[in-house]
Amino acid sequence: MSSLAHAPTLAQGPTLADFGQDVWWIVAIKVLGAFVFGLVMTLLGVWFERRVVARMQSRPGPNQAGPFGLLQTLADGLKMAFKEDITPRGADKLLYLVAPAISMVMALTALAVIPFGPMVSIFGEQTPLQVTDVSVAVLVLLAVSAVSVYGVVLGGWASGSPYPLLGGIRASAQLISYEVSLGLSFVTVFILAGTMSTSEIVNAQANNPELPVGDWNITLPGWYAILLLPTLVIFFISMVGETNRAPFDLPEAESELVAGFMTEYSTLRFGLFMLAEYVHMVVASSVIVTLFFGGWRAPWPITEFWEGANEGWWPLLWFTAKVVIMLFVFVWLRGTLPRMRYDQFMKLGWKLLIPAALGWVVVLGAVRVIQTGDLTSGQRWGLIIGLIVLLGAAVLFWPQRKPPARPTPEEQVAAKPPGSFPVPPMDLQVPPSPRARREVAGKREAAVDTIDAEADEVRTEGDEGRG
Repeated sequence: MSSLAHAPTLAQGPTLADFGQDVWWIVAIKVLGAFVFGLVMTLLGVWFERRVVARMQSRPGPNQAGPFGLLQTLADGLKMAFKEDITPRGADKLLYLVAPAISMVMALTALAVIPFGPMVSIFGEQTPLQVTDVSVAVLVLLAVSAVSVYGVVLGGWASGSPYPLLGGIRASAQLISYEVSLGLSFVTVFILAGTMSTSEIVNAQANNPELPVGDWNITLPGWYAILLLPTLVIFFISMVGETNRAPFDLPEAESELVAGFMTEYSTLRFGLFMLAEYVHMVVASSVIVTLFFGGWRAPWPITEFWEGANEGWWPLLWFTAKVVIMLFVFVWLRGTLPRMRYDQFMKLGWKLLIPAALGWVVVLGAVRVIQTGDLTSGQRWGLIIGLIVLLGAAVLFWPQRKPPARPTPEEQVAAKPPGSFPVPPMDLQVPPSPRARREVAGKREAAVDTIDAEADEVRTEGDEGRG
């Protein structure tokens, strides 16, 4: 019987056995390459966001420094380097200096376990286009993302100011809230791929698995973005919350906290915090591409007419293109959605994402048992019907908060203290527009003129009668 296990093919990428065999200078080249990839994508990501948001707002954006404004980010970095360096008097100087470096280093460290491509030749040496890989590489990503928040928290606390402290507390609360749903999203990928290695997860998406349903075998697409669509939605929302990106940028809400945890920072340390956010965005896009969009493998239309699309250095191009598309989605969210209120943000994480992630784990586990378990046909259909009934009951009895009934005008008047002036309901207290006020004023003047004219006529008739 067919299963969701993927058989190795000629297009299979590197496995765990291919790592740990490189000479030291190959390792140094790959580390430098991952570092350069992260920095270049970050610098271009800043320019890309400013251009895209400007396009959405019908303005040109950066277009003076270099062709298409490509050197604007570099010019801004030089400007930051020559600004006055200010350290608050009440700051903890050691932690105040170290905090931006923690965020930046942890963000770049996550790129070490991201597969950029298959086996390639570097100066005659065959090596995977990935710094390293371990059997629990995805847990490394979780650990790095959890440690990176220490830079934000320590930066807010060490500044010795209330607004940065509030931003740091908000960042820690976001981490606790959205790390749970993020981890549960990883579980569903583990169930389907059977591994926590990033390179093997990419290999698991190489083939089209078959799902047996009775006497039929249904061929499924290989990308987990299609097989695990609910997981992708939950994972993406959680990742936006983890990276403090709009509409979840509550730790740096300028309307409430001036600039959040970065309020007391200036010059290059402020630039490190800002760039760390964009590095996190690049890493988040790389993780989403690796787990759900086939990693470095070329998309379906290209592989149909080009057999060598997944060989050599070409996969690095496909991986970069997918990452750029995900970056566009991050920028698109910032340009379209308003910032959420903090209680709404916490409610989304604890009351919606976590229950939805837990329910999806149960559903996928049941599907896995139906597909691979030693069950009879009757047992399989019984489990399917039971699962459908359980989901229907969950949808039917999901708690819904109904808005309170609006009191009638009579009830509002009755609720007023004795002797108070009767005030109309709030929805009737909308001031008229300037045009409406002008129209009312014009009608009033016309009415006054008409009354004066009629009074003059009556006075004239009276005078004539007396004469």
